Amino acid sequence: MRKLIQGIMEFRRQRRSDYAETFAQLALGQHPDVLFIACSDSRVAVNVFASTDPGDMFVVRNVGNLIPPCDESGRSLADESEASAIEFALMQLEVGHIIVCGHSDCGAMKALVAGRSLLRPPNLREWLRHAEPALAAAKGTGGVVDLNAVSQQNVITQLEHIRTYPAVRDRLAKDAVTLHGLWFDIRHADVYYYEPDRRTFVQIDDEEGKRILSRLK
Repeated sequence: MRKLIQGIMEFRRQRRSDYAETFAQLALGQHPDVLFIACSDSRVAVNVFASTDPGDMFVVRNVGNLIPPCDESGRSLADESEASAIEFALMQLEVGHIIVCGHSDCGAMKALVAGRSLLRPPNLREWLRHAEPALAAAKGTGGVVDLNAVSQQNVITQLEHIRTYPAVRDRLAKDAVTLHGLWFDIRHADVYYYEPDRRTFVQIDDEEGKRILSRLK
């Protein structure tokens, strides 16, 4: 907390003037083109590894970067927080891209692999049920269950959950929104992109980055 307060003081003294025009414009309204869904883990610093500015992204963060699926009526099967963020991002902000970002050494995935039923915190135990399909898929490959493999599969699972939302389905059908999966390797500070056609995560180096950029609208 001391570092946080000191950082605010430093920003006010040394950097606020650099952002004066940016925040003056943002005060008139936000126009992000990305809904970014990430884990609450403090090490997943997207503003650092993606070099983003204020106003670039509408962000949702929770334990395990999970999105509860919707039922046939379009209502979330859990609480309404993530569902309302998706609806707001699409129907009010009209974002054109949705990103789900997982990461290495994820505590939520560790708890899932160790056994959700063993968790004492009741809300966390119930919340992680939305990642169970990822664990099942990772186990389906045989052998020892790798934590990072579960974490990457969880990104894919949550992208599938997002597709159950009517607002997402409608815009996908109209080619008005694109879904993306990212995975952040904390130890090496590398970011990987999920390539559906290849069914794998590929490191975003210059070559992969250019390939992704060439497909963007």
